[in-house]
Amino acid sequence: MNDSTGAATRTSPVIAIDNPEDERISVFRNVRERDVVGRNGFIAEGTVVLERLLASPHFRPTCLLILKNRLAGIEPLLHSVPADVPIYIADRSVMNLIAGFPVHRGVLAHGEPAGADPGIDVALASLAVRRKTVVCLIGLANHDNMGAVFRNAAAFEAGAVLIDRSCCDPFYRKAIRVSVGQVFHIPILRFETPAEMLAALMRHGFEVLALTPRGGEAVSGFVPNGATALVLGTEGEGLSPDILERTRTARIEISPQVDSLNVATAAALVLHHIFTRKQQ
Repeated sequence: MNDSTGAATRTSPVIAIDNPEDERISVFRNVRERDVVGRNGFIAEGTVVLERLLASPHFRPTCLLILKNRLAGIEPLLHSVPADVPIYIADRSVMNLIAGFPVHRGVLAHGEPAGADPGIDVALASLAVRRKTVVCLIGLANHDNMGAVFRNAAAFEAGAVLIDRSCCDPFYRKAIRVSVGQVFHIPILRFETPAEMLAALMRHGFEVLALTPRGGEAVSGFVPNGATALVLGTEGEGLSPDILERTRTARIEISPQVDSLNVATAAALVLHHIFTRKQQ
């Protein structure tokens, strides 16, 4: 909606919250505890992450909780909030009691998926036709690394991130924050087991490249030919022998005095290589 000057005006309601026990803001209550035990939907924190959520084709906010003295400063961003999404505001003491910790950024949003899931086979078929690169995570348990992998995947135009059930939740609040909200823009395909994941990739014609310090070839010599799947393992143990036996393996050449790289750093290096080779 525009005002008489042509400037955008916010249409979503702003509602003041004075009682931290108000049921309307229950999704924001005890954020840290519910990070651990789970919740319906997810919590996005900070203006940059909120901006990425509002621009996402895959997710939508259900409500916002804003520190009262931050409202004016982020007013332009709030013009993008759908009219049916309430914006709750509170002073610092009330907001901290609601969340259960000091909310320094002053901006929280609760979100959920938007639209129907097309299904794994439909998604992979589309990615394969477009010769996209996908990132496959097996047993990744660290939320910082999870978020960083999503940020790297977005930077190098990966078409999806595939995860097995042993991975940590990419919608954990810290993972979302480290990804700088990129988790909202990359499709996530979930699998029960690594075997199920590999079978689906091979069924759709992906060239599967598993990264390991003992890989059979150097990443620098890898030439992508069509749709490519980069497989990354858990921190420390890496990928299992069974997976390595079924895939093409590659290594990043590093100093012999260092055994391996952080998984997110390794992902960035390989994705950059694949991205630049596909541009040639």
